[in-house]
Amino acid sequence: MIKATNIHKYYGELEVLKGVDLHIKQGEIVSIVGASGAGKTTLLQILGTLDVLTNTNEGTLIVNGTDTTRLSDKELAKFRNEHIGFIFQFHQLLPEFTAVENVCLPAFIKKTPKVEAENRAKELLDFLGLYHRYDHKPSELSRGEQQRVAVAEH
Repeated sequence: MIKATNIHKYYGELEVLKGVDLHIKQGEIVSIVGASGAGKTTLLQILGTLDVLTNTNEGTLIVNGTDTTRLSDKELAKFRNEHIGFIFQFHQLLPEFTAVENVCLPAFIKKTPKVEAENRAKELLDFLGLYHRYDHKPSELSRGEQQRVAVAEH
């Protein structure tokens, strides 16, 4: 669940986001569309906690019941690792790691035991039809397979 209220973002004198309100319910699928330069990427970066509101005294961003505008940088990094996943257009897989290893990375950051992380990674890859690609590195996967590994990673 995401609830953003009165989101403002300025870059110098330029106001990119002008009091945006947004409520996304659990399980709801939402598309953000608009003209180039309208602030879509800025809004997504704020919703994903990669960027901050210009004035947290006015706006709030609540994700899964937590007001992220009140978290320290360290708390925010931990929250992001546990609650938010990013799937980038260009996959961001680490080339030196296998599909299983790439999927395990967020779990390793959370200090999940290796066996548990690998079992979960294989379960996700199986679900996405990649059971035969566990030990393949990104360069050995098609673009579609790379995208599915990125989805499993998050």
